[in-house]
Amino acid sequence: MNKQEIYSLLKEKALWHEITEHKAVFNMAELYQIETPYPAADAKNLFVRDDKRRNYYLIVVKGDKRVDLKEFRRRNSTRPLSFASEQELLEQMGLTPGSVTPFGILNDAGRQIAVFLDSGFLSPPGLIGVHPNENTATVWMKAADLIDIIKEHGNPVILTEIA
Repeated sequence: MNKQEIYSLLKEKALWHEITEHKAVFNMAELYQIETPYPAADAKNLFVRDDKRRNYYLIVVKGDKRVDLKEFRRRNSTRPLSFASEQELLEQMGLTPGSVTPFGILNDAGRQIAVFLDSGFLSPPGLIGVHPNENTATVWMKAADLIDIIKEHGNPVILTEIA
């Protein structure tokens, strides 16, 4: 799905959302230079794989958090983890670096990628800001609605506290 298809999906489902169009951003530092309506809801997305390249995970945390992959592995009983390659990102989610987003899960035809979502996104006001499969915009929506979209697609969503 591309950006316009994501927008159409949100309208079709009649889900509350706001869109902030902006210049392309490739990391959180660049995003923080842009004025956004809900900066506390910015999501950082890490696409990782295990050492056997059998399991892929999308880790979604608040933008100001750092993720210790060794600690994440220990807490979630995974094999050793590392960042997936650009090629794996393209093959698995149809995305390029800088555009990693939970909406990319909708391109996972095999429904194999597990999403680990920081439970902090569900705390009031319960908003999350993610790219619409392109890094030139941010979609603000209710985190619970995003979870429903991913689950409806058939991918597992694991809510967890990511320190």
